[in-house]
Amino acid sequence: MAERSTAAVDVADNSGDDPLTAKADKAATDGVAEAQDTADTSAEVAEDKAGNRQNGEQPSIETPELHSGHKLARRYRLEECVTRLDGFSSWRAVDEKLRRAVGVHLLPADHPRARSVLAAARSSALLGDPRFVQVLDAVEENDLVYVVHEWLPDSTELTTLLAAGPLEPHDAYQLVSQVSQAMAAAHREGLAHLRLTPSAVLRSSTGQYRIRGLAVNAALRGISAERPQRTDTEAIGALLYAALTQRWPYENDAYGLSGLPKGVGLLAPDQVRAGVHRGLSEIAMRALANDGATASRQEPPCTTPDELAKAVAAMPRIRPPEPEFPAPPEYQRTTYQQGTYGRPQPRPGIAAAQPVVAPPAPLQSRTGKALKWAVSALLIAALGLGSWQIADRLLDQKNAPEPPQTTQPQNNEDDEKDPASGKPVKIVDARDFDPQGTDGGENPHQIKNAYDGDPSTSWQTSRYDRYSKFGNLKDGVGIILDLGTVQQVAKVEVTFQGTTSVELRTAPEDASSQPDQPDGYTKQAETSGSQVSLVPAKPLKTRYVLVWLTDLPNSGAGYRGQISDIKITS
Repeated sequence: MAERSTAAVDVADNSGDDPLTAKADKAATDGVAEAQDTADTSAEVAEDKAGNRQNGEQPSIETPELHSGHKLARRYRLEECVTRLDGFSSWRAVDEKLRRAVGVHLLPADHPRARSVLAAARSSALLGDPRFVQVLDAVEENDLVYVVHEWLPDSTELTTLLAAGPLEPHDAYQLVSQVSQAMAAAHREGLAHLRLTPSAVLRSSTGQYRIRGLAVNAALRGISAERPQRTDTEAIGALLYAALTQRWPYENDAYGLSGLPKGVGLLAPDQVRAGVHRGLSEIAMRALANDGATASRQEPPCTTPDELAKAVAAMPRIRPPEPEFPAPPEYQRTTYQQGTYGRPQPRPGIAAAQPVVAPPAPLQSRTGKALKWAVSALLIAALGLGSWQIADRLLDQKNAPEPPQTTQPQNNEDDEKDPASGKPVKIVDARDFDPQGTDGGENPHQIKNAYDGDPSTSWQTSRYDRYSKFGNLKDGVGIILDLGTVQQVAKVEVTFQGTTSVELRTAPEDASSQPDQPDGYTKQAETSGSQVSLVPAKPLKTRYVLVWLTDLPNSGAGYRGQISDIKITS
């Protein structure tokens, strides 16, 4: 069972396959739809209805009759229905005010779950964590309840990724690390997911994992749990298990993945597939945490996302694989046949002409020999005379006085600068820079996350409302990077969450301390994007580098800048 798109919730509940919800009587459908596929299969719909009936829900509620082109709040134009099930529907829509694609869940206002869906959506929106697909709006209007959320066309469902095969160890490590940290943050705010399936996890084009449907997907289906942290932790363990083995860790097939053989219990991932990373296999078993998993384990089970995140952080980091470069083609030695190089070659299909044998030259007479010697003597005499004249001229030039030098040697300042070497420059210290802000600063406790080399951690600015340029309250904020001593800087690479406008500024080479105003730094380069390279016109020397943010992306709950990595090279 798979969600149909970034905007959609799951088409089928698949409760019989997923131990994270109630058990159903029959196996889940084994077909997985591609992301944003608009077709609903009757088997999925019937299965979800069966799961709802077993959970004590009403068998069916009439879905509001809407059509493509319908507008909500004179702003959200419905484009394509991607799910229609038991009283609610999900759509791909367009926000005509901001000119961007969004996803919309629709329910009638008298739906028994309408109040809980509104409450879940509003709680999720208040979290404001960019690791989750953001809820943008939650409204009750004209006998309808609708929830608007982000639409991420450049992201890929984990369901689609697993259809191509197991993930590499580094990708699986990033999956469990980022998802467990995100869910730990959500639970600290009292929010649970309870529907954390492969179709609820998306990977962006930059390799970041994002989770959709926090609290909302469970509310749409009326799902609850007595131990929500344990439920979400087991779900993360199942995701990691599937990423390592391309198998679902239970007997029934689910989400397009084959289940384990019946009657053998829960096998460790490294027993299911050869070559599985032993550390990740152990983490998956500790997260799944049932009787079959704990019987042979020495490490205690992880029962909360926070415990799981700490267990992942404690294991040695798994490095990405080395890039593979194609082998150069074998050197082809070129040979030339004597007597043919430089001559036109015969075209294919035309027989080569037979060489013509020249007749032998006639014997030279005595007169011819005498003429030959006479010409040779004249040539030798001419050469001797010419050589004497050349030598005489060179001696005259040597004895002549040198003319005065009229030009001064040029002093090229660029030659004094060291060329770019591409070597990394160590960042010794950093601090947030908010000259027009309050005493609280811009999350100074997160500064090290911006340059610790771990893309899963980040520093983020405060939230600003209404306007992307810091709510029109200030010109910008940033990070001052201290290199310890004066260093050569040729390039600064910055990775953001969302498209951000940024400038590279540097303090003077002879600055003894950090300037406390933006005009104390010289602007060297500017650009915008999510992964940017700021390159000065030529390598320069400085101790203090300012990464100055000037325009922020929409985080779903206001505007917020977020830096996950900074690298400086000389």
